[in-house]
Amino acid sequence: MLSAGYLTFLLASLSVARAQQVGTNQAETHPRLSWQTCTRSGCTTNSNGAIALDANWRWTHITSGYTNCYTGNTWNTSICTDNAACAKNCAVEGANYQQTYGITTSGNALTLKFITKSEQTNIGSRVYLMASDSRYQVFNLLNKEFTFDVDVSKLPCGLNGAVYFVQMDADGGMSRFPNNKAGAKYGTGYCDSQCPRDIKYIDGEANVSGWQPSPNDTNAGTGNYGTCCSEMDIWEANSISTAYTPHPCRTSNSGGQQRCTGQQCGTPIRHDGVCDPDGCDFNSFRMGIKNFYGPGMTVDTNKKITVVTQFLTNNNSTTGTLTEIRRLYVQDGKVIQNSKTNFPSLMPSYDSITGKFCDDAKKAFGDATSFQKQGGMQQMGASLGKGHVLVLSIWDDHTANMLWLDSNYPTDGDPNKPGIARGTCPTSSGNPKDVEAQSPNAQVIYSNIKFGDIGTTYS
Repeated sequence: MLSAGYLTFLLASLSVARAQQVGTNQAETHPRLSWQTCTRSGCTTNSNGAIALDANWRWTHITSGYTNCYTGNTWNTSICTDNAACAKNCAVEGANYQQTYGITTSGNALTLKFITKSEQTNIGSRVYLMASDSRYQVFNLLNKEFTFDVDVSKLPCGLNGAVYFVQMDADGGMSRFPNNKAGAKYGTGYCDSQCPRDIKYIDGEANVSGWQPSPNDTNAGTGNYGTCCSEMDIWEANSISTAYTPHPCRTSNSGGQQRCTGQQCGTPIRHDGVCDPDGCDFNSFRMGIKNFYGPGMTVDTNKKITVVTQFLTNNNSTTGTLTEIRRLYVQDGKVIQNSKTNFPSLMPSYDSITGKFCDDAKKAFGDATSFQKQGGMQQMGASLGKGHVLVLSIWDDHTANMLWLDSNYPTDGDPNKPGIARGTCPTSSGNPKDVEAQSPNAQVIYSNIKFGDIGTTYS
C-alpha cells in the first residue's frame, strides 16, 4: 500500500497516534467475522474469526490521564522526549468500531465506510483478521487459493478498497520488543513493501526522532524510521480499476518486519531500499484490455464480485517454489477467466503473474526492475511460505492521488504508450480533499472469505 489512512478528531481531547501501552477508558472488543477453510471434502466455517483495528487509528494519551501524546500531525514533545520514553509514557485505547470508525460486521461480511462522523470525523481504516484475541491469523498461501466476495460499487476514482497480505509478526511484535504491551489485540506491528515512515510506533518505540509533519495531510507525518516487509496485494481496487501485485523484500529476516532508516527505506532513491515498492502488477486496463473490468463490463463493478487468487508451486506442494499467481473471477454464477495482455508486438499473451511475465512487462513498459532486484517470484514465494497476515482496508492517497491505479501515470506520460494508462479516471481526480468532500458515503463490503486447496473455494 502507498499510504495509511487517518482519523481526524474534532475534539481536542482526542487525537491519533500509535502507542505500545494499553489504556483503560474503552474496552477493546473485536467484531466477529466468520470465514472458511476448504478442502476437497468441503468447507469448514471458522465462526470465531474476528478483526482488529490498526493502532494508527486509535486514540493515544498519557498512561496516567487524558493528555494527548500526539495531536494533528505533531508529537507532544513534553511527553515524547525521545522514542523510548514516548512508548513507555503513552497508552493506546480500545476502539468503538461502529460509532467512531464506521466498521461493522455481520456473519461473514465486513463493511468499511470511508467517512464516519460522530463526535469526531474518521477517514478510512485498516483492520486485520484475528486467530485469537491476541494473535493475527497467519496464512501460508503456497499451493493454496484465497477467495472473497467484494462490492466496490460505491468506490469512485481516488479510493482504494484493498485486501492484501504482509509478513508481519503474528503477535504484533510483543515477543520481539518488550516495550510493546499492546500487541496484535490493539493492531500493532504493521509493515509493508513501501517501508512506510508515517507509522508512529515501530519496534516498541515511537518514531519521534526526525518527525516532519506532512505538508498536505493534517494528521500525518514521517519520522526517521520506516517499517518494511514483503507484501502480496491480492486486491487494490475501486469501481474503475483493479490490480494484484507481489512485492518481495530482502529484509534482515527473509522478508519479515524490519525497522529501516535512510536508504534502507528507499529514501532518497526509491528503488534502492530493502523492498520492492512498485511490485509486478497485473491491471487489466494497463495490460491493454480496457473493457474487462468496470461498470457494466465483463467483470461488472455494479455487482458483487467473487475474486479468486491461486498460488501455484513447481511441485504442487506447500513447500514448493512459487511459479505462478493466477486470478479468476466468478459473477452471476459464471467463472470468468482473467484477461490477457494485449501488446503482441512487445510481449507474448499472459493472463497471470509469472517470472517471465514480470520480466517482459517491465521491459515493455520501461519500468524499474526492483521486483527482480529484490528476488522476484522466488523471494516472494519464500516470504509467503513463512506466513502472512491478512489486511483489509479503505483509503485515499495523499502521495499520488491513486492515479497509479485508475488513471494515466505518470501524469505527464503519453497515455498511448504501453503501461501509462491504468484506468479511465482523469488525471485531475483523486485529490483527497476532493474525494472526501464529494464521496462521503463511499464504502466497501468484503464477505465470504475462503482459504484452501486449489479449486475448492469457488464453483
